[in-house]
Amino acid sequence: MATMVDSKVDGVSHKRRYSEENERASEGDKKSRLEDNKDEVLQSPARGDELQDMTVDSHAHDTDVLAPVAPQQQISIGKDRQTNKYVFPHIGRDDLVNARMFLKYYGLRKFLDSYLPEELNSLYIYFLIKLLGFEIKDREMMSAIYKHAELPDPNAPPKKDLIYTDFEDPLEKRHAVRLIKDLQKAINKVLCTRLRLSNFTTPDAFVDRLKSANRILVLTGAGVSTSLGIPDFRSSEGFYSKIRHLGLDDPQDVFNYDIFMQDPSVFYNIAHLVLPPENIYSPLHGFIKMLQDKGKLLRNYTQNIDNLESYAGIEPEKVVQCHGSFATASCTTCHWKLPGEKIFENIRRLELPLCPYCYMKRKEYFPNDTSTAPQELTPSLHTPLKSHGVLKPDITFFGEALPSKFHKTIREDILKCDLLICIGTSLKVAPVSEIVNMVPSHVPQILINRDPVRHAEFDLNLLGYCDDVATLIAQKCSWDIPHESWNLLKNKKFNCIENDRGVYTVTPKED
Repeated sequence: MATMVDSKVDGVSHKRRYSEENERASEGDKKSRLEDNKDEVLQSPARGDELQDMTVDSHAHDTDVLAPVAPQQQISIGKDRQTNKYVFPHIGRDDLVNARMFLKYYGLRKFLDSYLPEELNSLYIYFLIKLLGFEIKDREMMSAIYKHAELPDPNAPPKKDLIYTDFEDPLEKRHAVRLIKDLQKAINKVLCTRLRLSNFTTPDAFVDRLKSANRILVLTGAGVSTSLGIPDFRSSEGFYSKIRHLGLDDPQDVFNYDIFMQDPSVFYNIAHLVLPPENIYSPLHGFIKMLQDKGKLLRNYTQNIDNLESYAGIEPEKVVQCHGSFATASCTTCHWKLPGEKIFENIRRLELPLCPYCYMKRKEYFPNDTSTAPQELTPSLHTPLKSHGVLKPDITFFGEALPSKFHKTIREDILKCDLLICIGTSLKVAPVSEIVNMVPSHVPQILINRDPVRHAEFDLNLLGYCDDVATLIAQKCSWDIPHESWNLLKNKKFNCIENDRGVYTVTPKED
């Protein structure tokens, strides 16, 4: 079988040549490689266009960041004598985190020298991609790899009597070349992430910074509203799980702009499920309002469409609704705009809200439309409908550009902020998910969420229900949250248990 990735070419090892070529790359090349990530086969945690070009000085050492540990030995992949398959080493969570940190902290050359041996085949390249936390989506590639290799059984003792001297490449050359390109993209992705700060890993450090910070950037997701009965989107009990019975290829299609324009009833059949409550807000929203009242809030970037920030009293100039909201609605034809609450009743009745200015023209297009007056707004949802004259909530659907306010403010805000708090979000949707990688590396980053976000490097992770964590932090600061339930919450007791360095679980104490 032909060797696809020689260990040496023209007397220079693949590892060394790869390192030198990358370090000679121009800044323009770096930019193009980063932009290529958006359509890559790598299954990175957050997909989409980069918000800005990231230039990383990977050799800069900062005494405030956690230093990774050098691997005890280079990667070694043995071959089972019985199955004639290569056996990949086990990758633990600590191995993955350390490899990513090592690359960021020491740079590409030392990373490759420390992890890759001089003699190798293309399976080593694949394993290094996995070690950096990425998976390959190409089924043909994965089939080719696991035809010749296997993962270790975590419950079985390590295999003995493996052969470590067979470096003949089992993959075709085209697969080997593709793996090298994928490794390059994985490395670029890691270099765009930050390193955790070593001196910011406790709730007390968070409290101290809250008291001294004056330009706090708050990024919020669906988790800040779930206590009000509003479902999140991606959890096992979230909105997308509830609509799988509709038979859509992808549940996200209900928020697909092209589908809405072709048949708005797809959205309006389920819109009542995400229609926000009116005139209420959660204690977490009150926590953000408290930061505003103390002159500490730079901006709240929210991915939510419920507009509850307005009910909490957060000033419009302090809020960027990254994905739009139900606050307003617009005609898809003439772009007439009106308050969103004007179509709420139609949404509850599963009716299509129609624009009064486009109503007569719509009647010409759809003569069987049984609506008799604009204020009645809708024919039956069972009739095939087009989007002409249909009022659409000003939510940013997939396929639409983000609101212009996002682009106007984000570039300045990331440079001004002195603290970043991400609350109730899994950071799965770009470009908002990339904000954590855009903020300067010396700015502390905190996650308040029910579950960890493993593809981001937060300095402090406070895991629990958002309202509980916000209450605990406000208590520690001796601050009052402006919310009707605060008189009860301010005396509530919590357990705050450290699970790992910088990772705490917050739960209410039982009475």
